[in-house]
Amino acid sequence: MIRRLLLLLLLSLGWSPLWAQSSTVPPPPLLLAETYTGQEDVATYWVSEKLDGVRAVWDGQVLRFRSGRPVAAPAWFVAALPATPLDGELWAGRGHFERLSATVRRELPDDAEWRQVRYMVFELPGGEGGFSERLQRLQALVAGARVPWLQTVEQFRLANRAQLLARLEEVRRGGGEGLMLHRADAPYVTGRSEVLLKVKPWLDAEARVVAHLPGKGRYAGMLGALRVEMPDGRRFSLGTGFSDQDRRQPPPVGALVTYRYRELTAAGLPRFASYWRLRQDF
Repeated sequence: MIRRLLLLLLLSLGWSPLWAQSSTVPPPPLLLAETYTGQEDVATYWVSEKLDGVRAVWDGQVLRFRSGRPVAAPAWFVAALPATPLDGELWAGRGHFERLSATVRRELPDDAEWRQVRYMVFELPGGEGGFSERLQRLQALVAGARVPWLQTVEQFRLANRAQLLARLEEVRRGGGEGLMLHRADAPYVTGRSEVLLKVKPWLDAEARVVAHLPGKGRYAGMLGALRVEMPDGRRFSLGTGFSDQDRRQPPPVGALVTYRYRELTAAGLPRFASYWRLRQDF
């Protein structure tokens, strides 16, 4: 409350933070991952951990969410970034997505909270050459910045599918989300492409909330399940994966949520679907 009152006071005096001076622009074009099928030649890809963070794109002047809205980051955080465009994730470590989300959504940035955030970069938008060449330039840019909050996502090579699955299990046991595969010779592209693959123990997708189904038993008076609609119009219910707080204050009708599932049924519906979190593009 005090922070919000301070922000309102400053705004009334004509002050405008750096992030507020740059208006929202159309969502920037991004490279989006396809799903690893097991048929790809793992040796032709760079591999990295899939970070559970918030996607952010630096255009050389302004740091933006994937929605195009400016990130309300402290001036010192963005002042250290190079003039070269970057793509990456704002990250606060494994298992800290909710804390990170609260930090980056604040209208008035909290320095102490932002000291725990790192900008983990993995791509040079518009860069020339294959991914291997872009990765070398990216690592040089990060080394030249010499600040702890700007880092490259660690990239490594594996020889085959067996090594990939072993590393996936290692990451999973450590609380990680999964792995990403970026084809070493791939030019820079945007849109959903097989040059970037995600490898996860669970699959995930998004659906729109169309109704709240009431709970029974210990969930009486709370949410029992979400009725959701897939992009193709088919509907199903999500009844697991919710905390008690989620059940007391469920995602509103119309919201986009992310769910996890094992596989698709013969009818094309997700099997063993479980609520994960509210989709937020900020």
